[in-house]
Amino acid sequence: MQLEPTRCPWCGSDPLYQAYHDNEWGQPLRDNVRLFELLILEGAQAGLSWITVLRKRHAYREAFLQFQPEKIALFDAEKIHSLMQNPGIIRNRLKIESTVSNAKAYLKLSEQQSFSDYLWNFVDEQPIVNHWQTLAEIPTSTILSDSLSKDLKKRGFKFIGSTICYAFMQATGMVNDHLISCFKHN
Repeated sequence: MQLEPTRCPWCGSDPLYQAYHDNEWGQPLRDNVRLFELLILEGAQAGLSWITVLRKRHAYREAFLQFQPEKIALFDAEKIHSLMQNPGIIRNRLKIESTVSNAKAYLKLSEQQSFSDYLWNFVDEQPIVNHWQTLAEIPTSTILSDSLSKDLKKRGFKFIGSTICYAFMQATGMVNDHLISCFKHN
C-alpha cells in the first residue's frame, strides 16, 4: 500500500484540488498566455473559493478562447452579454468586463516587454522560497504584492488587488509558499 504524500492542508482530499497542488501551484511558470490565464482566474476567484474556479476552468478556457489576449481584446458588448448567459463561468459582469480590459492592458504591456519578463522582474527572476510551518503563517498580501498590484493598476489592469496578486504569485511559483512539511516544498 502506497502512502499519500504529505501536502499543504488547503487542498484537502479533493482529487482535482490535489492534482492542482501537486502539478501546478507553486511551480515557476513563464508562459505568457498561461500567466495571463491565471491572472484572470485569480481575479474571477475574488470573493469565492479557488476550488469553485478550478472546477470551472475548462469552461473558462472555452469561453475565453484559450485565454488568447489578442482575441479577448476584441470582445464587444454582444459577446459580453453572451458570456453573462454562460453557466460554466462566474457570471459577474465586472469580472467579465475586466477580462476584456485586462487583455487590452496585456497587449499594451507586451509592446514593451513580455508579460513573463515583466512579472518575474518583481522577484528578480527567482522564486521567493518561504519556510512556513503552518497555514496561519502565510500572509494574504505582502509589500511585494502591493507593489505588483499598484503597477498593474497603473497599466490599466482591473480586479488585481494586493491579495489577488499574492495568490497569483503563489500560483505561478513567483513565491513558494508550500509548507515545509509538504512534499512540494523543495
